Amino acid sequence: MNRPSPTTYPEYFQRYINQVKEDDLTLAFKNQMPAAEIFFQSISEQFSKRKYAEGKWTIKEVLQHVIDAERVFSYRAMCFARKEQAILPSFDENSYAVNSHANDRDWNELIEEFSATRKSTEYLFNSFTDEVLNAVGKASNYTITVAAVGFVTVGHVNHHIRIIQERYIGV
Repeated sequence: MNRPSPTTYPEYFQRYINQVKEDDLTLAFKNQMPAAEIFFQSISEQFSKRKYAEGKWTIKEVLQHVIDAERVFSYRAMCFARKEQAILPSFDENSYAVNSHANDRDWNELIEEFSATRKSTEYLFNSFTDEVLNAVGKASNYTITVAAVGFVTVGHVNHHIRIIQERYIGV
């Protein structure tokens, strides 16, 4: 599962794909989880309720967003892999965050859900052949390959960990 060519995804997703240092998707998935779990576990329940500015998400809402987005990305990858011809809808991340009630949830439970969601994502991507990884589908107003969706998934997590580090923690 090699790094996708920029011609296989919209320019908007370059910011996420740039966050993936590995050129192999399987390795990127494998390398990311231990560090991500340790990072999230280093945040206390109390600190997980922090916002870095008025009107911004709490860390809990950020992690719930990461989980929700991973589910959406995985669904898209599965649909494209199975040759779905319908155009998949976009999703409104802000509406999802408001309606997630993440701040009412236990922080450690959110971390466990993230880990379980990722495990499912890895099983899905590990089932794809090279031919399937090159399959193309359409979501919202763009086309993207299954492999590119995988790299976006990993990069999206890295992006939000970096945001938490820089804006919430100040590292």
